[in-house]
Amino acid sequence: MSEKNESVEFDYSKNPVVLSATHVSKSFKLPTEQATGLKQAVINWAKGIKGYKKQTVLKDVSFEVHQGEFFGIVGRNGGGKSTLLKLISQIYYPDEGSIQVQGKLVPFIELGVGFNPELTGRENVYLNGALLGFTREQVDAMYDDIVEFAELDEFMDQKLKNYSSGMQVRLAFSVAIKAQGDILVLDEVLAVGDEAFQRKCNDYFTEIKKDPTKTVILVTHDMSAVKRYCTRAMFIQDGVVAAIGDRETVAEKYTLANLEAEEKKQAKRKKIIAENENEYPNGLNARCPLLRTYGVSPLILKSSDTFKFAVEYQYDEPGDFYLAIAMHDVRRGGITYDTGAKTIKMEKHGHQTVYFEMPLNLFNDGEFRLITSLRTPTPGDDSMTDAVAVALDENACTFVIRDARNRNYALLSDRAMTITQIDKPEGEK
Repeated sequence: MSEKNESVEFDYSKNPVVLSATHVSKSFKLPTEQATGLKQAVINWAKGIKGYKKQTVLKDVSFEVHQGEFFGIVGRNGGGKSTLLKLISQIYYPDEGSIQVQGKLVPFIELGVGFNPELTGRENVYLNGALLGFTREQVDAMYDDIVEFAELDEFMDQKLKNYSSGMQVRLAFSVAIKAQGDILVLDEVLAVGDEAFQRKCNDYFTEIKKDPTKTVILVTHDMSAVKRYCTRAMFIQDGVVAAIGDRETVAEKYTLANLEAEEKKQAKRKKIIAENENEYPNGLNARCPLLRTYGVSPLILKSSDTFKFAVEYQYDEPGDFYLAIAMHDVRRGGITYDTGAKTIKMEKHGHQTVYFEMPLNLFNDGEFRLITSLRTPTPGDDSMTDAVAVALDENACTFVIRDARNRNYALLSDRAMTITQIDKPEGEK
């Protein structure tokens, strides 16, 4: 059975419910005007100043998780997902509604919480196990597995303060995932440490998905992790459930929400700039006051799609000029492709819009940004060009590739590049 179809072919809804949240709401009181003395406190009370404002983080959240599921929770920063995990872990309690848990729940909210740097690695394992609710006998039973997974056997009798940060992360993570609980709660982390340890973590989560008695709840910003591991997912936006169900649908809605939020932020920045007539958007100027790249196609595409986009410009000076378009890899970094400075020669001056398209079949999943520059020949050197303006920030175009056929790690897909074993070449010793 393929990983892609596993969550479709197996109906987890037939399994018992191990966690249920019913109409859960949670608010916090944020301090505003603090009284520095008794007199000021009386004055504030007389004026009706409470000294705090109420911030509602979660509003009427309801969902169920079934035994054996790998359930993802996604959302933008400030959306309420981490608060929800703290409620699930009973660090916080809801103002309204209820959360019911069946079985032993092991929370892994932050790396190293509950570790004492003055104690040895061995002592910290027992301390952390006690904080998670395990008896000494239970920690004894899992101790060897924890140490073996962390690969820290020779360091367990050294004080934690002498560990490198990577060693501390490995120990904390190993305690969390090797603790013999029924429900594992993870916040913002799936693979930690160096590359070898990350592979080990990936193998562990691949195996835990096969155990019908183990349930995992994961909060993450990594949509590739959601698609790789999760059976279902939930999108929390502004404290409410914006989407719940199929992992592909939820991941797409989360990605769209990110793009929309970025567009709103850029529009706000653009409005502020426009209020000052003497200023131009970043990268533009009086010679080229308008240069922007925008998508004509949808901004979430498959590798089989052809992405169509447009460049709008305003350039009135006589003479030759060119558009150069660079494709940046937002997540991995670097320039994926560049048209070159003198490849795209423009024929029309003034206020114009030109259209382009490019195939995406070469690429794995990722987030990419098109940045356009308007260029003119360098005086005295026709082989070179000078940049007149560059379309940055809100004037650049960001799009996303999401395709079930793709992998996430490398930039190029297997359709674009393969490495094949061959026989030893003739003459090779």
